[in-house]
Amino acid sequence: MLLWRYIGGEFLVSFAVAFAFFFFMFFLNQLLLLAEDILQKDVPVWDVVRLIVYSLPSIIALSVPFGTLVGTLMAVGRLSADNEIVALRAGGIPLRRIFSPVLALALFLSAVSFVTNDYLLPLGTLNFGRLYRELLYANPALELEPYSVKRYQDDVLITGAVEPGRLDDFAIIDTDGQGNRRVITATEARLLREGDPNAIGIELDNVTAHSSVSGAEFNYSRARTMRYNILLQDITVAIRSPGPREMSARDVRSAIQEKETALAPRIAEWRRQRLDSVLRAAELAADAEEGDPASIARAQQAAEELIRIDRQRPVDRSLQVYRLEYHKKFSIPFAALSFVFLAFPLGLFSRRSGRGVGFGIGLLIATSYWAMLIAGQTFGTQRPDVPPALAMWLPNIVFFIAGVVVFVRRARQ
Repeated sequence: MLLWRYIGGEFLVSFAVAFAFFFFMFFLNQLLLLAEDILQKDVPVWDVVRLIVYSLPSIIALSVPFGTLVGTLMAVGRLSADNEIVALRAGGIPLRRIFSPVLALALFLSAVSFVTNDYLLPLGTLNFGRLYRELLYANPALELEPYSVKRYQDDVLITGAVEPGRLDDFAIIDTDGQGNRRVITATEARLLREGDPNAIGIELDNVTAHSSVSGAEFNYSRARTMRYNILLQDITVAIRSPGPREMSARDVRSAIQEKETALAPRIAEWRRQRLDSVLRAAELAADAEEGDPASIARAQQAAEELIRIDRQRPVDRSLQVYRLEYHKKFSIPFAALSFVFLAFPLGLFSRRSGRGVGFGIGLLIATSYWAMLIAGQTFGTQRPDVPPALAMWLPNIVFFIAGVVVFVRRARQ
């Protein structure tokens, strides 16, 4: 217990320093984003504080594994630089017992990171979106700045003066149901709280709309009032419906099952067509063995048809994204375990300035891990044939294997 308290205490001190560093870096990035979008729009300070608090779970979930990595390197590096590791081993304590407190704490921190990412992050995202929606209704300038032009997908919104809860001289350029370009103007507009929960409603007064039917024909219409909806997925990332990153692992798994069920009939039909094509190609290939030019041509056409069908395999790219995010929810929190297996033996090589060297090496490893993770996610998104589990767990596997190899060699010395 004395060994556990001493090694564990040294690790926790270093972890606290490393966690504070990463937390500050991620927090500063989030604060700069809020400053650009919210702070300059005269939003009450208390509401800004609440928005920041709702953003903290994502920051904590990322800071914990990287803090574990750098904290292990700093702690072990300090012990090694002061020859305390040598003293412990000279006293008959094997390296695996010295490693045990660090491994146990890393496992605990992985669980903390996973709970934060799986429970607190979705909760914070929902509260963030709810509060941002309320602020948007009270202050439309959050999204619609005065005397500005803003594009949302295929819609263009043009605003005049913007007052609390009201927009003057408002115009919309969009496409009507027949695919014709349309211009809608209103003397005044207001954001509506009620209605479709997946859209932001805008009530327009004194409306004039005209659309181009052809080069010489136009449609005109007037209305006293008009209701116009903008989907949340089009307006701003702050209040969109939660994506897989903001959902719990259980919800993401349920969404994956629903998408797989919807895709299954298309896959079954594709397999039936492919089987028919394979049988036809085989039959024509057998006929082509007789050397008849017409049979050979039909066999070549059947082979080309089979290749075309193979390329048309039904794919749901959103399903691949959800699968990647599902595995990412586990791989990032439990990267702390892979990190300590590598960081502990690397920290033993520090002979001077243990904490400083460990901090520098930790930043290098953290950057490499993040680059590998982003590369795996990008490659997995672009290539549906790539197994999502491999794409998201490969960085963990690489660092774990490297750590085990270095640890075993160090233990044998």
